[in-house]
Amino acid sequence: MAADTLAVLIDADNASPKIISGLLAEIANYGVASVKRIYGDWTAPNLRGWKACLLEHSLQPVQQFAYTTGKNATDGAMIIDAMDLLYTGRFTGFCIVSSDSDFARLAARLREHAVTVYGFGERKTPRPFITACDKFVYFDVLASATAETKTPSESEQTPPTKAPVVDGAAQSAKPTPTRARLDKTALEMLRTAVTASSDEDGRANLARVGAHLAKQAPDFDPRNYGFARLSQLVLASGLVDMESVGEHPKVIMVKLKAAATVTSGE
Repeated sequence: MAADTLAVLIDADNASPKIISGLLAEIANYGVASVKRIYGDWTAPNLRGWKACLLEHSLQPVQQFAYTTGKNATDGAMIIDAMDLLYTGRFTGFCIVSSDSDFARLAARLREHAVTVYGFGERKTPRPFITACDKFVYFDVLASATAETKTPSESEQTPPTKAPVVDGAAQSAKPTPTRARLDKTALEMLRTAVTASSDEDGRANLARVGAHLAKQAPDFDPRNYGFARLSQLVLASGLVDMESVGEHPKVIMVKLKAAATVTSGE
């Protein structure tokens, strides 16, 4: 099956060069980035830090002068290019990298044409843009992932922590959570997703649970809570019993406990 063809559009005014490696690694999970464009006024001193990134990651800079003070012409250029690329019919997905709510309508318009929209931005990103995307990933999650993949020479030489095993797979030895524990909202979303995805005997395929969670909240991501995988988050929630079915491929099934005792972040 051919990989999805993606167009990556980056608002340089609303993103930092520090996240670019993690960003492109994340995008590679969703498909092939055939177009990688980054927009801004490259004569402005605040964008100088991007220069090395442009060459290293083969990003195509698009120059957009500011027409007047206080107005962002970059947004308009990105929107026009996105629609031009959409009408070529070559792309199955778009990656919009910005924390600006102005792109909410663009994301909704792209989805009307049955293409997948991935958003990337800061925690301050307005909800209308987040909910207009199929999936939304926060910058700090990308930064954490980049830090965890450093070579031994780049990081402190500290003894590794023995990782617990979940379903035969080692859990990430030292995740970098943004929140220490699952909060009440996340637990309720998980409970709802399991219930909605379960069959007559109450069991649900974990993959279907994950798909339902994405529909509830595009920014729901196990990494927001310090877990590398959904299976680890679900197990830690204390809400469900988990079992593996089959071998190739292995299917993880979950079932809500009759009376789950859960410790929330509140």
